[in-house]
Amino acid sequence: MSDESPDKAEARQDRRQRKLKKKRERVPKHGHGLAEMYRRVILKRLKGGGKR
Repeated sequence: MSDESPDKAEARQDRRQRKLKKKRERVPKHGHGLAEMYRRVILKRLKGGGKR
């Protein structure tokens, strides 16, 4: 029984690391629309357009 515990723990840790690596590789999509809106607002203010 003590022989199997380290193997299972190692396998669990390997699975967890693979899962976390895959999660980090994914491109985050949330917030892109908001960032684009802020970028447009800032550019508009720099150009002098918009309400004053």
